[in-house]
Amino acid sequence: MNIIKKKLINKTAILGVIGLGYVGLPLAAEKAKAGYKTIGFDINESKVEMVNSGTSYIRDVSNEDIDKITKSGLFIATTDLKQVAMADCICICLPTPLDKYQQPDISYVKTLAENIVPYMHKDTLIVLESTTYPGTTEELLKPILETSGLECGIDFFLAFSPERVDSGNQIYKTKNTPKVVGGITSECTDIAVALYESVLEACIHPVSSPAVAEMEKILENTYRNINIGLVNELAILSNKMGINFWEVIDAAKSKPYGFEAFYPGPGFGGHCIPLDPYYLSWKAREYGFHTSMIESSMIINDRMPEYCAERASKILNREKKAINGSKILFLGIAYKRDIDDFRESPAIRVIEEVEKLGAEVFYYDPYISEYSENGVIKKGESDLKKELIEAVDLVIITTDHTNVDYEFVQKYAKAIFDTRNGMKNVKNRDNIELL
Repeated sequence: MNIIKKKLINKTAILGVIGLGYVGLPLAAEKAKAGYKTIGFDINESKVEMVNSGTSYIRDVSNEDIDKITKSGLFIATTDLKQVAMADCICICLPTPLDKYQQPDISYVKTLAENIVPYMHKDTLIVLESTTYPGTTEELLKPILETSGLECGIDFFLAFSPERVDSGNQIYKTKNTPKVVGGITSECTDIAVALYESVLEACIHPVSSPAVAEMEKILENTYRNINIGLVNELAILSNKMGINFWEVIDAAKSKPYGFEAFYPGPGFGGHCIPLDPYYLSWKAREYGFHTSMIESSMIINDRMPEYCAERASKILNREKKAINGSKILFLGIAYKRDIDDFRESPAIRVIEEVEKLGAEVFYYDPYISEYSENGVIKKGESDLKKELIEAVDLVIITTDHTNVDYEFVQKYAKAIFDTRNGMKNVKNRDNIELL
């Protein structure tokens, strides 16, 4: 039996997680809770200090869990990458954003791989979890790691296992979400499967290569991107036709087969769905292939913030009010309901669009008191008061948080543009317009 598998079985393996963000911290916590000594790496000193003091900065990981595993000695965070040398299994959970040309920026992963080469040792498993284009693990990571003088599949083992974090999901967490794993060799896959089986309660689905696992992740989110693009386009058409498209979706989902409900909105956010299709479109050009359906959905979805600003302007015009100089209150900055994550949030883009048109913007989000965009910090309202709602010309619901009193908002607002159907249970709808 392989040395790493033996260590996993007897719980003597030391596990490492590089990048303690929305993916890495929950994963590291589960590894420590499973009884393994776990080292978390991050360049952000404040995150490291918070973890080591027993405090979580991510809603999906409780302070109690962090406090317990740090006090037990099973989990420690550090900025010192040299400690990678202590780890038997290393999971890489770094961001893979788009650059200003909408092309994949894998510089974080590349630089990290180069930086850990001096600390690699025999019988180490390395798993990339960062979402990226098919071929990254084999074409980029493997050659860099082999500059250590160690041979992949013999001296060390390499695999890709896409993260499937769904922030705010009350049912599926890191521990019980099924995992896909694809290694460079069959032994790489086998060892990576053993790692996740020893930590998670979910089923592990092995595939034949890292490229299959990388493409699987792209498929998951491109599937959502295309379907959201479809409903966004039909929502625009339905508005022109005077049809309540939310009612259309409710009717369609009464069919017990062949239909899955997707919903329109001001755009979408988070690190995966808005970005993943760009990875695939970029890689496809290497093969002289254009992903026409994917690119069409991306065009529709990318335009939604601008469309929402146009709709807001029309609503104000009907009230004999120009958007230039108007006061607009945004409800929700998070990219989806009941979370505190504003990465790639469409709300921020809608705000930018109405500000371009001269509107004065206020926002309230029960989970986000301030956010930074292009180096500028914007502070939200501390409370949703009657005086604030009455003072603005328009309220735009960009995130349908469940802990907002929408009856209260409707009662005092002059006009409301609900882009999320957050007010679906409000009976008096005289001042409400749906996306």
